[in-house]
Amino acid sequence: MIKQNAIKLKSITISGFKSFNNDEHTIEFGDVAVLIGANGAGKSNLVSFFKMVGYMMAGALQQYVGKEGGANSILNFGYEHTPKIRATLKFKNEQYSDIYKFTLSGATQDSLIFTEETIQYYEKRCKDTKTDAFTPGLKESGLEINNNKQKISPVTMIYTLLSDCRVYQFHNTSAASNIRNSGYVNQNDFLYSDGGNLAAFLYGMKDNKATFPYYKKIVRHIKQVFPSFRDFALQPSVRNNNYIMLDWIGENSIEYKLGAHQLSDGTIRFMALAALLLQPPKNLPSVIVLDEPELGLHPSAIVELASMVKIASQYTQVVLATQSPALLDEFQPEQITVIERDPLTNSSIFKRFTEEDLKVWLEDYTLSEIWDKNILGGKP
Repeated sequence: MIKQNAIKLKSITISGFKSFNNDEHTIEFGDVAVLIGANGAGKSNLVSFFKMVGYMMAGALQQYVGKEGGANSILNFGYEHTPKIRATLKFKNEQYSDIYKFTLSGATQDSLIFTEETIQYYEKRCKDTKTDAFTPGLKESGLEINNNKQKISPVTMIYTLLSDCRVYQFHNTSAASNIRNSGYVNQNDFLYSDGGNLAAFLYGMKDNKATFPYYKKIVRHIKQVFPSFRDFALQPSVRNNNYIMLDWIGENSIEYKLGAHQLSDGTIRFMALAALLLQPPKNLPSVIVLDEPELGLHPSAIVELASMVKIASQYTQVVLATQSPALLDEFQPEQITVIERDPLTNSSIFKRFTEEDLKVWLEDYTLSEIWDKNILGGKP
C-alpha cells in the first residue's frame, strides 16, 4: 500500500556547512527532488549533509568529522571564517508539524560539538506547540541519546525518519569492489550504501515467499536494459556456505553460470539501483539519496531508472543528484532544484522554477534543452 499521511521531510535550511555560507539556504522536498548543477556547485555537499545527519543518528558524528578531514574542512572556509553550522529540518503530515534544529560549533582537536539542539512539535488535535531542548555541549546528538524506541513520541518519529535516511553511491564497481566479490550471506537486512551486499540482499528476497514477487519484478526491469540476462543464480558457496557471489545466467546459456566479473560497470550499477528502488515498499528507507545514479548507464537504462524512481516515490522520498540531461527530462520543473555558486558570495545557493515560470520555453524545448541554454542556471 502507498504510505498514506506518512510524516515527510519538507525542507532543510543550512548555513555554515562546507560550500554554504552563513546565510540561510533553504531547499524544499517533495516525493522526488532532482538536484542539478555544475561540478563544484554544491550538489555533493548537500549529499554530504545527509551523510552527516545519518552519522549523527548513529551516535557517530565525530567519526564523520574525522573522515571529512576535521571540523575545519566542514565549516565554510574554516573555523576562523565560520565558527558554527546551523541547520533546520522541517517535517509534516496532516497531523504533525515538527522542526528539528541543531547548531554545531568548532571545538578542540578539530572537532564539532552540539551547542544547540531542539525539537519543536505541533499536533493538530492538541493545537499546541511544544519544544524539547537537548543538553548543549555534547559530542553526539541528544536526539539519538534520548530516543526511546518503545514509545511513540516526536523524538522517536524524527529519530526514526532521520536514521532511516540513506545515501547511496554505486560508483565503485572495480574488480576489487565489494559488489563484485563474495559477501556474508546473512548481510541481507538492507542494501548497503555502496551496494556491496547486493548478492546477499537479492538472495534474501528470492528465498522468502513474501518477497519473491519483488525479486521477480527486479529481474524483469533488469531484462529491459540487459536483454541477454535471464536471472540471478544465487546460492551460498559450496566451499563456504556463509558466503555468496553475484552469479547469474544468460538468456541463451542457462546451463552456464556467469560471474559478477562478466558484468559491465553500468549493468551492475543498474542491478543495484533496481534492487534498491523495487524492494518491498515496507523495507524502503524513509528517504533515499542517490548520488549520480546515471553513471555508466545507457540512455534507455536512464529512462528505466526514472520509471523505478517514480515507483519508489509512491512509498518514500527520493533525492537525485545528477548531471544527466536525459534523467532531467523524465521529471517536472517543480521537482527540480538548481544548485549553483553565487559569484558575489562564493556560496552555494538553491534555485527553484515552476512550470509557469518556464511555460514559454517549454512550448518549444525540453527541460534538458532549457538547462543547456543556461535558462535554469547550474552550468559552468
